[in-house]
Amino acid sequence: MATAPEYVPAPGAMAPAPYVVRERVQETADTWTLTLEPLDGESAAVAPGQFVMVYVFGVGEVPISVSGALDRPAPLMLTVRSVGAVTQRLCASELGAVLGVRGPFGVGWPIAAAGRADVVVLAGGIGLAPLRPVLLHVLERRAEYGELVLLYGSRTPGDLLFRAELELWRGAASVDVTVDAADLAWQGKVGVVPQLVAGADFDAASASAFVCGPEIMLRFGIQALLDRGLAAARIFVSLERNMRCGVGHCGHCQLGPTLICRDGPVYDYETAAPWLRVRAL
Repeated sequence: MATAPEYVPAPGAMAPAPYVVRERVQETADTWTLTLEPLDGESAAVAPGQFVMVYVFGVGEVPISVSGALDRPAPLMLTVRSVGAVTQRLCASELGAVLGVRGPFGVGWPIAAAGRADVVVLAGGIGLAPLRPVLLHVLERRAEYGELVLLYGSRTPGDLLFRAELELWRGAASVDVTVDAADLAWQGKVGVVPQLVAGADFDAASASAFVCGPEIMLRFGIQALLDRGLAAARIFVSLERNMRCGVGHCGHCQLGPTLICRDGPVYDYETAAPWLRVRAL
């Protein structure tokens, strides 16, 4: 008697595709960058700023912004902080481990909106990870943009991401880094990242700014950009919310009238400002 063929659901919006962990690099004491490749075929093209849902079999699923892939098929690079049961197991993945990946989802950074004007990247802590594709995109197309300015801050020197790349980027961009609290070996600036905006060299009349980080940093960083003269419509922010499904069905990521997994996570500040002004929304 012939047995029925095993049913294998096709990868899609709600069915994770199997990806293999090919590389695992520790960035800080609690943060790792994983490079994943699909078991079959090519990785889906991911726009800078989009995210994927990553499933650790037997544990759970979390949304992770892509930190390396540009707008073409490439190995999937994810920078993950170990803060809960799923991300702990994800960060501890061994080479060759198989994870489930759905996506990409969401609205990415509108880099084309910058045209030939200056690009300002304002990042706090792990917020540099989803902004790294913006930097790589502009660096690959350097003649198509004006000044590239990276303003980045973390709690301590040990919490800085991509430290080797920060030095490499200085050759083609203006890179200014600060920490909230320094150790004896730190020779750089001490202070919060919004304080870097006032002294940064960019044309506020035409520049576009891309912002990601903790909520308190977003509020003060965006205000600093507005004070410099940037229009709210040219300030783009990535918002975090408790995303579960990735496709706008479950409602966990609702913020005012929007579902962040479907309509975001990137918004222009002119659109997002009314929601961000409401405390505890």
